[in-house]
Amino acid sequence: MENKITIIEGPPPVFEDIADGWAVGMNEGPILYDTIFTQVRTLNGPALVERCHRAWRERSSIYLHYRNDLGEEEKAPIVAARSVETDEGQVLLLWVRQLPSFEDLQDLAEDFSEEGFDFDYDDEDDDDFEDDEIDDDDYSFLN
Repeated sequence: MENKITIIEGPPPVFEDIADGWAVGMNEGPILYDTIFTQVRTLNGPALVERCHRAWRERSSIYLHYRNDLGEEEKAPIVAARSVETDEGQVLLLWVRQLPSFEDLQDLAEDFSEEGFDFDYDDEDDDDFEDDEIDDDDYSFLN
């Protein structure tokens, strides 16, 4: 139970895109993720933040568990957490990673379509690689 924070009651969390400089840096990695932000009311914000810190010190992941709009269980890895005191009580601020939506990936694919690139390369030097002689010494590193 230590590796998750569960939203037990209430509506699903509302996630917001972020543009904070420090949070954008968390997007770097081998997989394309979106870092998004949500706020959750809580009775024990500092303890939940400490739970996150403990997991990260142990180089472990901690997840936000919640039900989506369809009532299905989902989880998202938490990458940053903060607890703040407001007039209405404690609020847990969470930054989580989420895979981009299908629509986001379609937009990205359109940006990288062949129409956006000039694939007609002109060889100004008229060098043909087939005409170059290859010496066996060029591949001595393979031995």
